Amino acid sequence: MKKSTINFTVELDDNNIPEKIFWEATGKPEPGLTETKSISVSLWDHTQKNTLRIDLWSKDMPVDDMKRFHVECLGGIAQSILTSTQDEFMSNEINALCERLVNHLKGQNP
Repeated sequence: MKKSTINFTVELDDNNIPEKIFWEATGKPEPGLTETKSISVSLWDHTQKNTLRIDLWSKDMPVDDMKRFHVECLGGIAQSILTSTQDEFMSNEINALCERLVNHLKGQNP
């Protein structure tokens, strides 16, 4: 059986706030640690029927980048729903929300 791993390394300041976040994974084109400013990982607990989340961001990540990161995560969820369930309605609704949020970030509130 083939196995794959994803590892995160977080450097914390004295107040346990992330200063730097690194990740590495088997099969990644460039081996070794790569720095990132934010991660968002969701895990489905099939026993409890709920989602466990890990959200981290470095303290120097700009707020505008954080907002864009979340909008792009939502867009990825829309694609995942379509791929995994073929539910076009849910995918389209999430994509429509993403479009409204992009307009909001551009200052074009409807």
